Amino acid sequence: MTRIYLSRHGQDRDNEMGILNGHRDMPLTEIGLDQARQVSQKIKDSGIHFDKVYSSPLQRAYHTAKTITDYLQIECPEKIELLIERDFGVMTGKSTKDIKELCSPDILEAGITTYFLSPKGAETFPQLIVRAKKLLELIKIKHTGQNVLMVTHGDIGKMIYAAYYNLDWQQVLTMFNFGNAEILLLAEDSVPEDTHIFNIKQHNH
Repeated sequence: MTRIYLSRHGQDRDNEMGILNGHRDMPLTEIGLDQARQVSQKIKDSGIHFDKVYSSPLQRAYHTAKTITDYLQIECPEKIELLIERDFGVMTGKSTKDIKELCSPDILEAGITTYFLSPKGAETFPQLIVRAKKLLELIKIKHTGQNVLMVTHGDIGKMIYAAYYNLDWQQVLTMFNFGNAEILLLAEDSVPEDTHIFNIKQHNH
C-alpha cells in the first residue's frame, strides 16, 4: 500500500505579511525555518521513513523539503511541477484582507480563510482537482507500496486530499486548516477525519 505524506511549506514572507502568494517565490522566514525543523523532529521521533521526497519547485516548499531530508539524512527532494501552488491570477500579490472586496460574491468563507473561486487568470479548484489526479496517478505507478513525502502548498494540497478521498472540493475547503509545515496522511487505511498527523503552531496574520 502506498502511503502519501503531504506537507505544506513553512511560513514564507508573503504568509507573514498577509500577501496572496500563488506562484510568487518568496523565501521562508525564520519562523518558517523553525517550523520545518519542528516537523523534521516530529517525523524522526515518529519513526516514519520515506522512500522518496518530492517538492513543489517554489523555494518555500523546496527549502522546507530540503530541511526535512537533511535532518533525516536521506536523499534530497526532487522538484515536480504538479505540486506547485494554484495560480492566483490577478489576485497574486494582493492582500488577503482585500479578497472579499475584490472577489465577492464569488468566494467561499471557511473559518480563518476566505477563498476566491475564479478571478481572472486564476486556476479554479476543479482545475486543481484534475492536476491532483494526474499527480496521484503518477505516484501510484512509480511508488507502489512505498512511503512518499510531498511538500506542497495550501490550495493544491487540499485538492490533492480531495482527489485522493474523492471528496467534494467545496466540502474540503471548509473541513480543516492546512497550516504551515503540517502533515496530512493519505492512505487506504487512514480515514479522512484522521488525516492530520502533525500539527505545528501557526503565526500568520
